[in-house]
Amino acid sequence: MAVDTDPAGERPVVLENTSGKSDFVILCDHASNRIPPSLSDLGLPANALEAHIAWDPGALGVSKALSRMLDATLVYPTISRLVVDCNRRSDAPDLVPEISETTVIPGNAGLDDEARDRRIKLVHEPYHEMIDAVLEERSGQGRASMLVAIHSFTPVYKGVARPWEIGILSDSDRRLADPMLADLRRDAGLTVGDNEPYAPDDGVYFTLTRHGEARGLACAMVEIRNDEIADPKAEEAWARRLATTLQAAREAVVSKSV
Repeated sequence: MAVDTDPAGERPVVLENTSGKSDFVILCDHASNRIPPSLSDLGLPANALEAHIAWDPGALGVSKALSRMLDATLVYPTISRLVVDCNRRSDAPDLVPEISETTVIPGNAGLDDEARDRRIKLVHEPYHEMIDAVLEERSGQGRASMLVAIHSFTPVYKGVARPWEIGILSDSDRRLADPMLADLRRDAGLTVGDNEPYAPDDGVYFTLTRHGEARGLACAMVEIRNDEIADPKAEEAWARRLATTLQAAREAVVSKSV
């Protein structure tokens, strides 16, 4: 098992808090907007790389705060999803997007199989291998694992407003999602989405399908509208709220398994 890595470095994957006592393992598939220098920003201007097409703004801040509050292991890639999307199958058409939302990505146009494979080996494979290693080690130690992936989404997508401040995504395994939704919906000030603004059928659930459902582990994806986590104080506030929600959900899962 690799030791905790230095987030300030240029490793493709960061592993933090490996000795965390929590049952939760936090994943942040779209943590970074970094483009390796050899790819020349994929031909995009700086403002495009700050936009949601390049990463999930605020998601890593929430993930780090949750890791600290829950004492949970955290795994995330340090390369933009525009280079290769770690939350897609390796054969997915949008693994290396030529267009993201309405933005053309010049550096992704017409990639041949060899170039595509280099992108996969750069970060996609190491990320999923790291998650596998973490879960295998925990299993070997007789430790329980529950997976939570933290994402953020835009308030408006292709001209359509999204009313949810937060959505909880799940597929066939709803052991975490149902109690999380119930807890969040106790707040009358929140509009909470169930499989909103995306659903597993949209192809956005790959990481949890591969590492959670395939292993029989309770898992869920959290999508927070990114105007809700636009600064560190807001990230911390949402992490605090989610920590309470996740602890309640864990207790519900454990109580049903006894």
